[in-house]
Amino acid sequence: LPRPALEHFLRVFGVVPAWFVDPAWARELGYSASCCLPLVTSVFLHGGWLHLISNMWALWIFGDNVEDRMGPVRFLLFYLACGVISGVVHIATNLDSTVPTIGASGAIAGVLGAYLVLFPLARVVVVVPLLFWPFFFELPAMVYLGVWFLMQFFSGTLALAAPQAAGGIAWWAHIGGFAAGILSHRAFLIHRPA
Repeated sequence: LPRPALEHFLRVFGVVPAWFVDPAWARELGYSASCCLPLVTSVFLHGGWLHLISNMWALWIFGDNVEDRMGPVRFLLFYLACGVISGVVHIATNLDSTVPTIGASGAIAGVLGAYLVLFPLARVVVVVPLLFWPFFFELPAMVYLGVWFLMQFFSGTLALAAPQAAGGIAWWAHIGGFAAGILSHRAFLIHRPA
């Protein structure tokens, strides 16, 4: 899309916290602030191929096991619920932001939260580049995801203290999605007879 059309598209279908906080301002600029559709549509938009591939890679690694425990329909509902909750948390922690937020990271963070509770001892293969050689090792999921969460929390706290240092990443959306996954995953599990 041409730049102006792309910007308009992202403002309509991405999550812009200021639209939800100041509906009069949104209407003045020609946007419908009463529509909650961006909380869903933003999950399906990405800022480029690297953004999309990294999100889909994380979903591929962790999502299949969680989907096995929920089934495809419940997993989709769980995924969307985590995406919506992550968007609400992002709005609550960035009330004045006029920057559209897009990406599946918050929904995928919910999948990570469910994975942490359902498979805490599963082994996750991690790669660390040492100079020019990749070094592979395994970690329990609870260690890997615990470190991941602490990195999100540290970065999110830094972003609240110095918003210009956030680097365009919705850290609190990740934290909100992760918490949503931990707290809500049981409602989506398939209850198999013993």
